[in-house]
Amino acid sequence: MARGAYVMQLGQVPYREAWDLQLSLAGAVSQGAIPDTVLFLEHPPVVTLGRRTDESAELHIPDGAPVDVVETDRGGKSTYHAPGQLVCYPILDLGRHGRDVKKYVRDLEEALIRTVAPFGVTGERIEGLTGVWLTRPPRKLASIGVHVSRWVTTHGYALNVDLDPAPFTEWITACGLEDAMFTTVAREAGRDVTVDDVRPHAVAAISEVFGLELEELPSEDGIGLWSQPVHAQLAARG
Repeated sequence: MARGAYVMQLGQVPYREAWDLQLSLAGAVSQGAIPDTVLFLEHPPVVTLGRRTDESAELHIPDGAPVDVVETDRGGKSTYHAPGQLVCYPILDLGRHGRDVKKYVRDLEEALIRTVAPFGVTGERIEGLTGVWLTRPPRKLASIGVHVSRWVTTHGYALNVDLDPAPFTEWITACGLEDAMFTTVAREAGRDVTVDDVRPHAVAAISEVFGLELEELPSEDGIGLWSQPVHAQLAARG
């Protein structure tokens, strides 16, 4: 039986603001004030550093490059975000989803595989690596990096829909992998595909994989969360 949850589609949001929102929502989910909540958005250009990042070895950002750099508490190494990439941040209480972090990551991969399938793109897993790939030759389509505190998740996945993948290799050693190749849904599909095209499939896949009945909150509600207490605003919705 599906469990009630919220989904917010927020458009383009600066990374630090989205992280602040995640932390507020995670506190509310942890306390039972609100149900599981899933964010879908895009970021302006930003390189994020996971807990295992080796900055001296991984960062090659040229002086003056139009990109922010943010150190985070998620797992993994460095990655790149920009418009044209669909980012999903599920704020889930894993107490309701098996209390198994490895399974949670595999479930995110499954949701991504289902998301890209309608575009004729066959996402795959590669043994020993996280994320979703295409093989022969291996090229990465989506990155995953998560943080779990008191069994509540933050961060999530970033799916390359239609953006220039060059910064993944020119500005950073993405995910710590030398000579890694990156690709996009549009490139693999051989046609124009936008984030707006992909988003409904991403919402449906998260709903199916995690057994959630998602209620969409208007985007203005999400923006209002930057400055208003999450607990009061969302709990008041019932």
